[in-house]
Amino acid sequence: MRLLHTSDWHLGRAFHRVNMLGAQAGFVDHLVETVREHGVEAVVVSGDVYDRAVPPLAAVELFDDALHRLAGLGVPTVMISGNHDSARRLGVGAGLIDRAGIHLRTDPAGCGSPVVLHDAYGDVAFYGLPYLEPALVKAEFGVEKAGHEAVLAAAMDRVRADLATRARGTRSVVLAHAFVTGGEQSDSERDITVGGVAAVPSGVFDGVDYVALGHLHGCQTLTGRVRYSGSPLPYSFSEAAHRKSMWLVDLDAGGAVTAERVDCPVPRALARLRGTLEELLADPELTAHEEAWVEATLTDPVRPADPMARLTERFPHTLSLVFDPERAPDDPAVSYARRLAGRSDQQIAEDFVSHVRGAGPDDHEQTVLRDTFDAVRADDTLREVAR
Repeated sequence: MRLLHTSDWHLGRAFHRVNMLGAQAGFVDHLVETVREHGVEAVVVSGDVYDRAVPPLAAVELFDDALHRLAGLGVPTVMISGNHDSARRLGVGAGLIDRAGIHLRTDPAGCGSPVVLHDAYGDVAFYGLPYLEPALVKAEFGVEKAGHEAVLAAAMDRVRADLATRARGTRSVVLAHAFVTGGEQSDSERDITVGGVAAVPSGVFDGVDYVALGHLHGCQTLTGRVRYSGSPLPYSFSEAAHRKSMWLVDLDAGGAVTAERVDCPVPRALARLRGTLEELLADPELTAHEEAWVEATLTDPVRPADPMARLTERFPHTLSLVFDPERAPDDPAVSYARRLAGRSDQQIAEDFVSHVRGAGPDDHEQTVLRDTFDAVRADDTLREVAR
């Protein structure tokens, strides 16, 4: 069976101030053409279809168009909700559109109930594991401690239990939206850390033929059977080096996997430039970036006059301007943002306790802080879904 694995469409999202809906529509055109051209037999979309729980109308219309076009090709599509989606909203009408070959899996309780498709060699069972927010699903899965590994392991236990009841030779595909150990993050993914841990080991998914992951925006191969497709479009300058693509996956009669990348359309190249303003304006080697979306980091010791206006004369698509003067790390003039870069909320809170008290938090206090951050994040998720 030939599968097309994609994820993280983030319909309705902008890139800095640039409306990406036209580029997202271009991606949908490309997706449909790829299905037609390469003889794809099933499409899997591993979460974050939308960028937020209540997407703008134009994004909903584009999603509706994509579903109609895929259904029109007669190619089954299996989708799960991600951490940006409202599972309840995305799943509205799932039972009805199931008849059209569009299979939405947004309910955690359904993790062990696959969509079963057929090819010349038999059955392929597709198990949809929507994003599992640990604090919200631990009761469903009967786990005592709310953590990503615990709930995903419990969900996969249901998958393996169901698979064991199926005819011998049934092949299996799991869709999951998670941060799996070994994956490389970018700046545009929402933090899903729980209890100080965000990642789960790839071994959680043992026992199935292919795992189609979503959440991380870079296309990545963790093992021969566990892959991220990444987002089809860039959503932060941290993705400047990404090659945006989808996975074309062939699952043979025995469940062996071969995969190749299908590149996605590039609306405009990204460039991260660094140097003094005069260097950026004069360097002939930067000519290739003049039509790119640009993030410029200025290292001038003193902020120059009208930097954005001057930059856009050469780089008209400059979207981000950062000031980062070259200074020693202990220089008191180093910005607060730079000192906090790469530090988690937990670490920042612990540093604050150390600053005001003269000693860092003990083990119990660290646990209190961690539980509080987890509770606030879970409450934010509930509020967003309930909107």
